[in-house]
Amino acid sequence: MGRVEAGVAGLAGPIAERLGLELVEVEYGRVAGSWQLRVILDKESGIGVEDCQRFSEELGRALDEADLVPEAYLLEVSSPGMERPLKREADFQRFAGKRIQIAMFAPVDGRKRLIGQLLGLVGGEVRVRLESGEEVGVPYTAVARARLAPKF
Repeated sequence: MGRVEAGVAGLAGPIAERLGLELVEVEYGRVAGSWQLRVILDKESGIGVEDCQRFSEELGRALDEADLVPEAYLLEVSSPGMERPLKREADFQRFAGKRIQIAMFAPVDGRKRLIGQLLGLVGGEVRVRLESGEEVGVPYTAVARARLAPKF
């Protein structure tokens, strides 16, 4: 996480918590030639437009006061959608039973990507039942990216 993302997460986390929301991710970078600050939120019952608007207004005021972002930027606040990223250890417990996709930093047992049913986080390993029925464990520290992967 870069300096801007870390600073924004430090402001956004307490705001989200106060509003009953979960801060999932903060992204900052160029999109189509413009700087974009994207904040992804979630909550058990799902995020609505009103949640995003209320959070955006509060975060916008806090960002103006803190002056953390050096360039002009567009603030986007959204839900994680159906392919929600799994970032924290608690996410791997909360979404046990769901279908996920994992990309690793380096191959684990000859595999760099996995798709299957998340069984949870056990002893520092993300446990997954592959579609073949095989159960595998990936060290949590080896996971580069993980997200929900609903099957249609």
